[in-house]
Amino acid sequence: MSESAPVTSTDTAPGSPVAHNATRSADPIAWPGNTSAAAILSFDLDAEAVVLSSDVTNATRLSVMSHQAYGPLTGVPRILRLLQRHDLRATFFVPGYTAERYPETIATIVDAGHEIAHHGYLHERVRGMSASEEAEMLDRGLAALWRVAGLRPAGYRAPMWETTYATPSLLMDRAFMYDSSLMDCDVPYILAEHAGPGARSLAEIPVHWALDDWEQYAYLPEVFGSGLIESPAKVLEMWSLELQSLASEGGCFSLTNHPFLSGRPARLRALEQLIEMMRSLPSLWIATAEEVACHIRSLDLQPRSFPPAIIE
Repeated sequence: MSESAPVTSTDTAPGSPVAHNATRSADPIAWPGNTSAAAILSFDLDAEAVVLSSDVTNATRLSVMSHQAYGPLTGVPRILRLLQRHDLRATFFVPGYTAERYPETIATIVDAGHEIAHHGYLHERVRGMSASEEAEMLDRGLAALWRVAGLRPAGYRAPMWETTYATPSLLMDRAFMYDSSLMDCDVPYILAEHAGPGARSLAEIPVHWALDDWEQYAYLPEVFGSGLIESPAKVLEMWSLELQSLASEGGCFSLTNHPFLSGRPARLRALEQLIEMMRSLPSLWIATAEEVACHIRSLDLQPRSFPPAIIE
């Protein structure tokens, strides 16, 4: 793996933002074997953590808590049956609190051969956190996953995909193999903690709001969502178009679902139709996030960094 400095740009006009060591475009990816594109099925097992993080008083609202419990109690078993039918492995991003509350669910996921990755402790929003506060959150989540499942996750996905400029270094300090929180391109890449030689790095697997079921299905009065709940047929059409387009361009189709949302019957049937389309594409590699990260790290890709924007 090359550790050369990214291409930089310092061209500025008077009064414009200064681009200090601005990042460059990602390298195209050579996918394994005869494949020319990749797809990842991931499930963020937020459960009650996401509503407790936004407002701890939601703990007193039985209906709200039961809405979130649908994920681990009903959605996950249905999702696992779907994955078994198609002989596929997926990645489950799990908050530490969810693991502690539903250890049997986590054991079932692990026993089925799926990947467990880190998703915060209480699905915390890190905006405004200090680096030490973010580090404490990461360590608390790691400790919970170790206590419950006896595993050390290879990957991390920030709750709400909200990272700070401290996040990459904090992940590298803890020997994470990959992150899946950024949104700047259609293929994975090597993310360096800073520009220049000697920088540590990890694999980055980009995500996007258009490939997240939250924007399509999530609604809980007074808690989240606009009140608009989309038809699974519309969602299937949108995701199918994204899949076909990314596959034709050699990209990585990284889909994010939540068991309390896409675990419901009609939505899961739409997801199954999408999986059937995936399986019909002979050049598409369907893999876990960890498998994709391992492949990316095996390539001779030039690392990229994201220096903070400086306005002068």
